[in-house]
Amino acid sequence: MNELDPSQRASRPVYRNINAFKDLPTYRLPLAGWVSILHRISGALMFVLLPFIIWMFDMSVSSEISYARLMHAFGADGSGWMLKLVALALIWAYLHHLIAGLRHLWMDVSHAAVSKEFGRSSAATTLVVSILLTFALGAKLFGAY
Repeated sequence: MNELDPSQRASRPVYRNINAFKDLPTYRLPLAGWVSILHRISGALMFVLLPFIIWMFDMSVSSEISYARLMHAFGADGSGWMLKLVALALIWAYLHHLIAGLRHLWMDVSHAAVSKEFGRSSAATTLVVSILLTFALGAKLFGAY
């Protein structure tokens, strides 16, 4: 058997468990990693808020009275700001999930798109486009235009 001498043993990497409180805050995740995590969070958010989506859809199509109640719940006078924030979170979740999903689909279809530079630029584009569209639709939701 080839036995390693002590100098070679010391040069091998040491694998250890990470401490979530000490190691994770100092870990620098690349932009594509953040987009991937936000893609999962947005999907989970849409799933958790599915009863709210169904309630809004039901109230909007059941009758004119239920539609008026929904509009009153969202409060044209500013009283429905909490529901508007939940709706804004859903808008962001949908837009981010859609754009990040299209990004992943493009990377699956186009073999030329699998590079570090494309990953970085497409992740930045995903974040910028989803945030800008969320601000635009949020301004409409809160009555800015």
